[in-house]
Amino acid sequence: MLVENKGISLALATAFISGFAVFMNKFAVAFWQNSSVFTTAKNIIVAVLLISLVIMVGKVKELRLLSRDNWLKLILIGLIGGAIPFLLFFKGLSMASSIDAAFIHKTLFIWVTILAIPFLGEKLSKIQILSLVILSLGIYLFASPKSFSLGTGELLIFGATILWAIENIIAKKMLKEVSPIVTGCGRMFFGSLFLIAFILSTGNGEALLNLSFGKFGWLMISGVILFGYIITWYSALKFAPASVVASILVLAAPITAILNSIFISHTLPFKIIFPTAMLLFGIILILPARDKFKKYAEQKLSKRPDII
Repeated sequence: MLVENKGISLALATAFISGFAVFMNKFAVAFWQNSSVFTTAKNIIVAVLLISLVIMVGKVKELRLLSRDNWLKLILIGLIGGAIPFLLFFKGLSMASSIDAAFIHKTLFIWVTILAIPFLGEKLSKIQILSLVILSLGIYLFASPKSFSLGTGELLIFGATILWAIENIIAKKMLKEVSPIVTGCGRMFFGSLFLIAFILSTGNGEALLNLSFGKFGWLMISGVILFGYIITWYSALKFAPASVVASILVLAAPITAILNSIFISHTLPFKIIFPTAMLLFGIILILPARDKFKKYAEQKLSKRPDII
């Protein structure tokens, strides 16, 4: 239970980092004409930071011991988690409304939960099902998509969301054998390679190297935030069920809204109070409903005590 509580604490930290990241990226992306170039540059920064961390904490030996299957999974995670969905999401965002985009993306926890049942063997109690219903309604009220339509942009964002959900499942399986640091490093390293290939193929390679002082500063800030997100998120996935971790991450939405109200609008949008309360209630419901999973993390960790 203590191990699982650690995972939940890390998931809460990830939600806070995610909410803060969305808020900060609004300023960072303004310096870039091409969001794909910004995403690629930011991911390269994170890949470098993670490679440095792997060396600093002595994880190079673990890299050498990875099996061929492990390497293939890392490459796959990089492709469907750290590359393709970013391109789909930002392309879709340029075609769809930000409200619809936010709503679609925040349904990630639903798809992770659906996939976790057959592929990870996770089971849902009645309380957890009630929690999912409350969280879904809370997200809908929070995003308030008044005239939702399913056009090309929305489909691209939905595709990105599904790929990120699949990444959660593959990463969860991967974390049984590989540490969060190495898994995160693989995701960002191979994802960056795929993104660089895309940028070069579209003739934007020069834009990737054209860094002003302002661009570099915001790039470092965004990179460090994403670095923290990757470490805490993969660590949370290792210690807690994927469905629980994904559900907790919905708290990022009200965190972003609160930061925006404090530093940008200087007014509290009362319309978010009720849906935020629903999200908090939905998360609270999940926590006592995890009895079936209380020995899950301990059993997995006892098999591989050398992995942290």
